[in-house]
Amino acid sequence: MIFAVPRLEPIDRDVIGRILETKQGLQHTLAVPRRWNGLLRRSTMGRAIRGSNSIEGYRIARQDVVAAAQGESVEANEETVRAIEGYRRAMTHVLQLARDPHFVWSEQVVKSLHFMMLEHDLDKTPGMWRENATYVYDEDKRQQVYEGPDFGQVADLMRDLVESMRNPEPTVPNMVGAALSHLNLTMIHPFRDGNGRMARCLQTLVLGLGGILEPTFSSIEEYLGYHQGPYYDVLTEVGRGSWHPGNNARPFVRFCLRAHFYQANTMLRRVREGERLYDALAELAASRGLPERTALALWDAAQGFKVVNATYRSAADISQQVASRDLTALAEGGLLLAEGEKRARSYRAADLVANARKNVEEDGVIPNPYPDMPNAPTPSTTTSGSPQISLTLATTVPSSTESKRPSTQSLTDSEG
Repeated sequence: MIFAVPRLEPIDRDVIGRILETKQGLQHTLAVPRRWNGLLRRSTMGRAIRGSNSIEGYRIARQDVVAAAQGESVEANEETVRAIEGYRRAMTHVLQLARDPHFVWSEQVVKSLHFMMLEHDLDKTPGMWRENATYVYDEDKRQQVYEGPDFGQVADLMRDLVESMRNPEPTVPNMVGAALSHLNLTMIHPFRDGNGRMARCLQTLVLGLGGILEPTFSSIEEYLGYHQGPYYDVLTEVGRGSWHPGNNARPFVRFCLRAHFYQANTMLRRVREGERLYDALAELAASRGLPERTALALWDAAQGFKVVNATYRSAADISQQVASRDLTALAEGGLLLAEGEKRARSYRAADLVANARKNVEEDGVIPNPYPDMPNAPTPSTTTSGSPQISLTLATTVPSSTESKRPSTQSLTDSEG
């Protein structure tokens, strides 16, 4: 027995309807060919990678979002670099699986995704069910907050979970089914490590297979990365200390639906802002006598992302030499600021470009679809800002000895 789909109340169905309406609008908008659509897709994937890994304490700077999505180097310690790359590989595989018309769920699919994430650390037995007890310990509260089911139950429970994804109830909305997959894997805790990342990755795959949008634009991992406190709180509320699949999953489902609502509306706003921004940047490039393709480099820089030759030439589909000349010209024209030398050279936005971004930002608060939900975060008023939150990360502590990084971490950030 695993956690079951809760009964949906009228407010839940209303929220789902509002989300679907927003996602349909986003789908139609993204269907219009734009030169910068690829940039939006790439940065959205990078934000998801950054958000999901930050929950586990693997943090990269905002400027490295594009590099993370493209597999380029990021400024972080070796452990973080490997974790980011492993997650990128798993998410890239998710994008492919979601497009496969012959895809079939199996336990091996779950194990393979987990192996991709953690293959850099074989001591954590990536791709294998755990063979020991597991606990979640909150360092801030100095107490154990959850104990997973006995390891002897893991194989059967995961078989039940995979079966629920292979044969979903036809009346259950895709977003709800995806939330239950996330919840069940988190509570089963089938692996020695990486269960949170795996649960979020699994949710994105379920969304991509049965939703309106491709996985990149369906993911709520960015949202979860910025609301880690409420995310852990709702898992604690539903879990209630140990494996009790008879508990009501509604609080977690509603938390995920609220995340979808905010994420979809934020994405639609970014598309509107992105279109105005690209037009403004193309005009700036033209005023310097530069080709329109250089606006692609300016677009990334305006978002606060680091621009390097590799990421620019990939976006513009040009050679390394042409990319180098374009970036040099943008710097000489006062639109980019060069940092570093030779192969380590990167570029960031000059004031003109940064101000262009500010000029297209939309004001207004995205309304909370569940106004009476406890621990509701305060959304940012624009896509360039996010709430500042102090985060405490719970840690999985198996009964066998396992080396873990410190579990109490604080993160304050602001970005769109």
